[in-house]
Amino acid sequence: MNWRLAKIFLLTGALALVTKSSVLACATCYGASDSPLAQGMNWGIATLLGVIASVLAGVVAFFVHVGVRAAKVNASEPIQTEKTP
Repeated sequence: MNWRLAKIFLLTGALALVTKSSVLACATCYGASDSPLAQGMNWGIATLLGVIASVLAGVVAFFVHVGVRAAKVNASEPIQTEKTP
């Protein structure tokens, strides 16, 4: 590791120790849950959960569709028996 990178890490660490903790915390972490920032973050989390849920529902629907079609195809095929000569 070169000396310039080490200096940057040391300076960043020193600044993190000197700054106030209230400066580093967002509105939700600091306790102001009624701020617009916290409400926006909550809506963002809800939106991401909705996207994930809809994708998972689509995957489940696809496999149910494939299973139903496979069952229909298997039910319509005649049973093949081996004939011995």
